[in-house]
Amino acid sequence: MRAEVLRLAKRYRMFLLLAVFNIAILIFFPKVGAKSVQLTWSNLIEMLSILPPIFILLGLLDVWVKRETMIKYMGDNSGLVGILIAFFLGSAAAGPLYAAFPVAGVLLKKGSKLSNVFIMLGAWSTTKIPLILFEASALGFKFMIVRLGLDIVGIAIIAYFTERMLSKEEKEEIYQKALAQE
Repeated sequence: MRAEVLRLAKRYRMFLLLAVFNIAILIFFPKVGAKSVQLTWSNLIEMLSILPPIFILLGLLDVWVKRETMIKYMGDNSGLVGILIAFFLGSAAAGPLYAAFPVAGVLLKKGSKLSNVFIMLGAWSTTKIPLILFEASALGFKFMIVRLGLDIVGIAIIAYFTERMLSKEEKEEIYQKALAQE
């Protein structure tokens, strides 16, 4: 029983630390503490409203898309097709960046090339379609094209070099951790 409590405490240590921090601020600085608790609660509600649909979609992806299909289109020999799919997945996705990491885990479990997963994460964080449309209307088409072009090139270069810098053992460890998240 005690070991189970320690395991849970270790697993949720950041949540517990945040709770203790919020309580301490609430005690010593009530006005700031109330605002902190309000923001924490608001962020928790937002996260709980975003994550369930994403996990449902991930479950469907996990069941509907065969590993062989994922390897064919996003695996080691996918080439430009894998890169384009990764950019599309990241750019068309909805939700904040923290929602991209479970998606990345499923892609890794299904055999996606590591650099394609990095591209998907980079695209998720910087090339969202609504953001591009907002930039075009608010900052001008020229700005949007320049930034988008630089982002695409930058994401591809970073993904390529990051994968190349990792040793075979480090890559294998990443894939093993993704597989262990069953």
